[in-house]
Amino acid sequence: VHAASGSIEVTMRHAVYFAPAPGTPFHDLGSRWIGRDAFTGEPLHQPDVAGIGVVTGDPRRYGFHATLKPPFTLREPLASEALLRAVAALAAGQESVSVRLKVTVIDRFVALVPQEYSLTLQRLADRVVRELDGFRRPPSPEELARRRQSSLSTRQEQHLADWGYPHVFEDFRFHMTLTERLPAAYVERYMAAAEAHFATVLEEAVVIDGLTLFEEVTNGSAFFATRHFPFSALPAEV
Repeated sequence: VHAASGSIEVTMRHAVYFAPAPGTPFHDLGSRWIGRDAFTGEPLHQPDVAGIGVVTGDPRRYGFHATLKPPFTLREPLASEALLRAVAALAAGQESVSVRLKVTVIDRFVALVPQEYSLTLQRLADRVVRELDGFRRPPSPEELARRRQSSLSTRQEQHLADWGYPHVFEDFRFHMTLTERLPAAYVERYMAAAEAHFATVLEEAVVIDGLTLFEEVTNGSAFFATRHFPFSALPAEV
C-alpha cells in the first residue's frame, strides 16, 4: 500500500496457491522449467528447449503453482496479518491428498493436471475460495471486463459476480501452467519437452500438502511466494 492524496491506495495483490515446498524435487523441476524460483526470486537456467524463455514468460511472472484462490486485492488494506492467520488455520485443518499428474493442453496452454478427478482436491479448492473470500475486495470494472473477454457461461458469470473469478467450484480445474498460449504448430513440441522434463514426477503420485501465500507488490510485477503453510491433518486417499 502507499498513501495518495491523504488516502491509502492499494496496489498489492495476494493469492493462495499450491506450490511444491522449496527443496523438493517437484519444486526444483517446476522452477527450472519456468526459469525462476518464486520463493527466492532467483532466475534459473531453463531446459535446453528452443524458445522456452519466450513461451514461459507469464508462468515465470506468476511462479510455479496451481491456483486455489486467484489473485485479489485486500478489502481492508492493512488486513494482511489477519489473512496470514486465516490461511494458517485453514491449512492446519486440512488433510493432504495424493494425485497422479499428466501433461496436457488447455486452450493451447501446456499444463500439468491430475490424471483422475479427486473429490478431496475439489473440496480443498472450494474451502480456500469460500473461507478466504471475506478478505477479497470486489474486482474493478476493468478486471471484470478483462475476465469477460473469454466467453463465459451463465454459471461462470455468476461465479465472477459472487466470487470475483469465473473458474471456481464446478468450473474449477486443478492445473499447473507451463507455457503461455501457443500457436497450434508448437503445442506438440512443448508437450513432449514437458513430459521429458517432468518424467520423474509423472512416474509417481504428487502430494498436495500445503498452501502458499503469494504476493504481487505492484500491478504487473512478479509474484513472490512469501509464506508456506503445511497441512496438519492426516493424509486422505484419492
